[in-house]
Amino acid sequence: MGGMSHAAPRLPIVRQLPAGTSPVAVFQRLCHRPRSIWFDSSSSPTEELGRFSQELGRFSFLSADPVRWMAASVGDGDPWPQLQQWSRELPTTHVTGLPPFQGGLAGLIGYEAATWIESIAPARCNDLPTAALAIGLYDWTVAFDHARSEAWLISQGLGAANEADRVARAQHRADVVERWLAEPPTEAGTTSESRWESPTNIDPSSVGAGWPTAATRRAGVTSNFSGHAFREAVAEIVIRIRRGDSFQVNLAQRLLRPATDTSANLYLRLRQCNPAPFAGYLDAGDFQVVSSSPEGFLRVRGRRVETRPIKGTVARTGDPLQDAELAEQLLQSEKDRAENVMIVDLMRNDLSRVCEDNSVQVSQLCEVERYQHVQHLVSAVEGRLRGDADTVDLLRACFPGGSVTGAPKVEAMRTIAELEPHVRGPYCGSLGYISCGGSADFNILIRTITATGNAWQIPVGGGITARSDPAAEEAETWIKAAGMLEATDKPERQPSRTR
Repeated sequence: MGGMSHAAPRLPIVRQLPAGTSPVAVFQRLCHRPRSIWFDSSSSPTEELGRFSQELGRFSFLSADPVRWMAASVGDGDPWPQLQQWSRELPTTHVTGLPPFQGGLAGLIGYEAATWIESIAPARCNDLPTAALAIGLYDWTVAFDHARSEAWLISQGLGAANEADRVARAQHRADVVERWLAEPPTEAGTTSESRWESPTNIDPSSVGAGWPTAATRRAGVTSNFSGHAFREAVAEIVIRIRRGDSFQVNLAQRLLRPATDTSANLYLRLRQCNPAPFAGYLDAGDFQVVSSSPEGFLRVRGRRVETRPIKGTVARTGDPLQDAELAEQLLQSEKDRAENVMIVDLMRNDLSRVCEDNSVQVSQLCEVERYQHVQHLVSAVEGRLRGDADTVDLLRACFPGGSVTGAPKVEAMRTIAELEPHVRGPYCGSLGYISCGGSADFNILIRTITATGNAWQIPVGGGITARSDPAAEEAETWIKAAGMLEATDKPERQPSRTR
């Protein structure tokens, strides 16, 4: 008797989620799962965000419970070769027309991961240690296309021994995640972060391993610089620039306050206070990254690569006329424009190390983009990857982004390590993914809070040039901190549960 052949299900397994499914509702059901992660385009694309990409602000992705996890700290062996091996082992299975992250590698590349790339010592103090690289192999994702108001569960079955097992695993994991999504929502973080304890007896001035801390204009918030010391550091950088050591150096102060809530609840408040197109959340186990970053670092689609550095900042006031005047001042500022163009040149050089000759072009130069609390000058540089280079080669060539180091990059990073008392940790690193099928997105972790040791670290900085005024540079850091401090000021306002 002849049998009927049955084609095996195609990978990945794709299941469309019900209309009206929201990222917040999914997060409230997944945030207590191990290594939960959310790439959150929490601001809608508008003309105010410039012409960089039609995808800007369009997609969001959530996942958890990776099948593999890699974590490395400064002093450990170099993890970059293992990351490249994992990347090259990713299957090419993906569905055209769906959002670009369909399972794969995702996580954190912290600022100090550069110490494995260049001969640069980290800063002197590491009082709240975090992994310099923390990346998982995520075999499923919940993907949102905000332009289409649609969402899908995509399951790859990664980690299986063979193709048949992979199909079975993909179906099983999709079933499991669907059950998770059907559960009642959990108040964000109440289950996942049992390690969080009330910090009523935490004194932020006791953190710092002997380094002095300074009170600030905000009650309960300390800094690793006094205002005077930060201005002195800016003046020292200006002297070094004028004698030819560098063209520009990024300098940051680390604000610190006791944690008064779970990191997941903090993130839900932050995305309300300060929405951003490259926002994200990562629970890395013993620390969490909570970011409302407006800055994209690297985007890969096929062989096409894009980067969009930010340099130049003014406040938003809430008054449209005053905001327009400030935006025009920003456009006319020789200092800010020079700062931006220097970083554009640096990124062009970095991309040229792994891109085809003559493919690197500036597609946007010094355009104003408006966000909740600030306005920025933003540029965009594009290129085409060489045939012998992959996404990890691209990351190694460009990391960390020039907008958060300065130029020349290595000399600027040495100055940063000398003048900033503490390691940066996740701040100024990247949160991102490399998907099955080859697409990749990484942000730059500015406007970022790191939660560890019952403390919230809130670093803020800016680029120093020969024209910098120390008092103005210090004031700019507080403008950048506004949205984050607003979120940390309101632990009593719990985000509502979403059904």
